[in-house]
Amino acid sequence: MASTAVAGGQVLDASNPAVARVRQLIGGLEYSQDGWSRCWEEGVTPWDLGQPTPAVVELAKSGTLPGDAATVLVPGCGTGYDVVALSGPGRFVVGLDICESAVAKAKQWSAAADGSLFAFVVADFFTWEPPELFDLIFDYTFFCAFHPSMRPAWAKRMADLLKPNGELITLVPGQEAGPPFNTTVLDYEEVLKPLGFVITCIQDNDVAVKPRQGMEKIARWKRMANPTNLDSQE
Repeated sequence: MASTAVAGGQVLDASNPAVARVRQLIGGLEYSQDGWSRCWEEGVTPWDLGQPTPAVVELAKSGTLPGDAATVLVPGCGTGYDVVALSGPGRFVVGLDICESAVAKAKQWSAAADGSLFAFVVADFFTWEPPELFDLIFDYTFFCAFHPSMRPAWAKRMADLLKPNGELITLVPGQEAGPPFNTTVLDYEEVLKPLGFVITCIQDNDVAVKPRQGMEKIARWKRMANPTNLDSQE
């Protein structure tokens, strides 16, 4: 089956049959490795643009990302377009995905790129232990893939995987019901703030693909090196 993703982007809500199929495959509350693998095997990947996310390309050009022997993580990397786009001199990027088929596709298409600047790993985000912590983590269509009950665990892993004063960048889809769960900036803040994350910048994603324009936001979070009195921040 050919992939349902298109380069121009899709509406990632209940009006899209692919989103309904994703929900069916992954189940409800359970984080289903088999379900996500079946999405890739069936080509039901409405989140996949078939190219780097435009916002990632702009970030890589902005000069605002760490670049002095920095390490970057892209969890739920899928076919890895964003991994390669973020990589560069002084910045090594790890693409992580639980689905072997997705990582196989990533390795295949990226074979012509400079493999010394990035790597792909098949592992579970919630249990994987990297050899070192990261300076930056980029999350897009990953947080929204989990049932809301799993969001505190997502935030805890983000805190565990980032270096003190490390940065988390999230692209908030801002669409109803997908993919496959609705998310807002407040949803991120609810689970990140108690762990010492603070928003350093939030802005509209002016380069979002249609029909996502006017809905997506880019939020940049800093993990405080020595968060104190976290209970009072909740």
